[in-house]
Amino acid sequence: MDNTSIDKTPKQHFIENIQKWYQIEDKLKIVNENTRKLRDMKSDLSKSISEYMQENNLAEKKISIKNGEIRLVDKKEYTPLSFTYVELCLDNIISDPEQVKFIMNYIREQRDVTVTKELRYYEK
Repeated sequence: MDNTSIDKTPKQHFIENIQKWYQIEDKLKIVNENTRKLRDMKSDLSKSISEYMQENNLAEKKISIKNGEIRLVDKKEYTPLSFTYVELCLDNIISDPEQVKFIMNYIREQRDVTVTKELRYYEK
């Protein structure tokens, strides 16, 4: 059995945990940077492939690859459901601005809010 772990004080454990946390934070930063770069590269390639397929009447074709196939599909993306958007929609269907204001305040006040503590790292 390792006697060094038994002899450590809570403060020593705390310091070690801080050091381990920082090492993990540093590794995650690198992984996230690499992930972002790969996503950017994939996005550029996707755009190029998509344009080629559309320009050459291949939009309906399937491209076989090692473990499956690639297809060009339509993807719907909705704008975020923001308070501004909700208020605009309410203004379109409710003629009384005070009612719209009342509804918007109610929606804002009824949102669930969760507060948690988390460690954050800030570079000098």
